[in-house]
Amino acid sequence: MNELTINLKTNSATPLYEQIYDYIKNDIQSGRIPYGEKLPSTRSLSGYLEVSRSTVELAYEQLLSEGYIESRPCRGFFVSEIEELYYLKRAEPQTGRRRAEQRSYRYDFTPNGVDLKSFPYNVWRKLSREILTDDRTELFRSGDSQGEYSFRSAICSYLYQARGVNCTPEQVIVGAGNDYILMLLSTVLGPGLKVAFEDPAYMQAYRLFKSLSYETVSVGMDRSGMCISQLAGAEADVAYVTPSHQYPTGTVMPIGRRLELLKWAQEREDRYIIEDDYDSEFRYKGKPIPALKGYDADGKVIYLGTFSKSIAPAIRLSYMVLPEPLLDAYNKKSRFVNSTVSKVDQLIVQRFIEEGYYERHLNKTRALYKSRHDVLIEELRPLLDICSISGEHAGVHLLLTFRNGLMERELIERAAKRDIRVYGLSDYMIQGTKETSRTVLLGYANLTEEQIKEAVRILADCWR
Repeated sequence: MNELTINLKTNSATPLYEQIYDYIKNDIQSGRIPYGEKLPSTRSLSGYLEVSRSTVELAYEQLLSEGYIESRPCRGFFVSEIEELYYLKRAEPQTGRRRAEQRSYRYDFTPNGVDLKSFPYNVWRKLSREILTDDRTELFRSGDSQGEYSFRSAICSYLYQARGVNCTPEQVIVGAGNDYILMLLSTVLGPGLKVAFEDPAYMQAYRLFKSLSYETVSVGMDRSGMCISQLAGAEADVAYVTPSHQYPTGTVMPIGRRLELLKWAQEREDRYIIEDDYDSEFRYKGKPIPALKGYDADGKVIYLGTFSKSIAPAIRLSYMVLPEPLLDAYNKKSRFVNSTVSKVDQLIVQRFIEEGYYERHLNKTRALYKSRHDVLIEELRPLLDICSISGEHAGVHLLLTFRNGLMERELIERAAKRDIRVYGLSDYMIQGTKETSRTVLLGYANLTEEQIKEAVRILADCWR
């Protein structure tokens, strides 16, 4: 490809580099510029478009950071294979999971990290300013208890395109974090239920349901996720699962097991599945895994989502999608509970989604995390004679299981003596202990590539 015919608008409020970026991105998404196609050099394109070379370089850098193109040394820029990227259509505008310890470490492989250096501060500031100047009086009135209707519509659009979930704004309830959402859900479901959890589990949800006086039961896992035969014998009313990227093992539940789980729920009218879709945005190999909710034809799946991981933890903005059979119970029992998220925050995130910034941020962050993921995998290769890797290719952490006699407790202690913090799988086990576990978790979102290289070299030394 020698040239790109782009009709640049010099008097537009959109910068020239962004116009070039948008044109190339849209052509790649639509297939007009296919995978493997070489793009014009920055020198030739700047000459053809009669703009500065730095303008074209800015556009290419943005495309490169989001994974749309790749740079090949001495050859130029080529279109990447982009099946796994997000394509969120721009809608018309409408009117941490665990507490950190006090000690600080030189290197902290927390599995709950978020790289806040990549947060789009300028965009957030711009959207905040626009929202606050639109209608100041209306912004500070009490809003809809479910969340603003326009924001819930934007969530529905995102879920349909990115997660395969077909729902209406009437089914969506917005709240300040998953803890609040689960407490609200408990008022909808009512007391006296038995809730089944994967083991190992997302312990915050497990502890929350126990504190709400629900009977809980742990169900073992195999390579496909929660064992349905054990679930069937547990006499549970509700199953809490993380099928798209099991937390913390990283297991992806295949379609066969998903259908078994749905069949289990269909066997009784009052059975439900809670699908926690945490971490589903970050997948580095293969196509995105659709949500379990997308297969639910009988209204058995309660879907939970959050923007805390994909945008920032401080956003404290989560949501659930109730199945149709539970809407009446919600309206009767819980509709009076006021929303815990301000209108301002809801409208900022709404515009962040509708104006394409969320798609851009997801792709940029995913490219950043994938690069760190790949570096970590490569640096761990010298250790593969004494351990195995699992749970990779998605999320922001992986697991190492050792076979050289070292137990989890000793692995953690040896790392801590070298000022490195790693996390044990037993922290997520309902029945297991550090005495039986040989597995640790390594998260990479909070570390730079150089920090990962240095830290793994130290770990390789102290774990042998």
